[in-house]
Amino acid sequence: MKKHRLDSRLDQFEQICRQRGLSLTVPRRAIFESMQDRKDHPTADQVYADIKTKLPGISRTSVYRVLEMLVDIGMLTKVCHPGSAARFDPQSIQHHHLVCMNCERIIDVRTPRLDDLPLPDVRTHGFRIHDYHICFRGTCSDCLKKQKTNTRPADQSAKDDAQS
Repeated sequence: MKKHRLDSRLDQFEQICRQRGLSLTVPRRAIFESMQDRKDHPTADQVYADIKTKLPGISRTSVYRVLEMLVDIGMLTKVCHPGSAARFDPQSIQHHHLVCMNCERIIDVRTPRLDDLPLPDVRTHGFRIHDYHICFRGTCSDCLKKQKTNTRPADQSAKDDAQS
């Protein structure tokens, strides 16, 4: 990430912590900074694996708590999809995701038309919508390449089986 953008995000993070009366601890800052460098959408365990080299005494529980706090104050978003561990996203601006159903890779998609969808009237359910993110499920380019490589023509498979 560009230094200017990181400095700006750090300033914003420090300001939000001060406004909410949260101490700017070494673990909070280290976890926040490590997330700003990421292009993927790591699980809490992946963040823990990265951060424990910088902060050997940090516990897994502390990493989970800090990530949840960063979500609560709006500095990260939490990406969830059924059957998978929650992922954390340093992009807190409105965007959507492509989710690979094979490898669980998550790719950011910015499509302004999706940002302005009319929200459904859910008052009869006693529900209030605060935000939304759309996940498109499919297969990423890496997995498609692997599938193509692993798929041999039927006549080639039959020849191979006959020679065995």
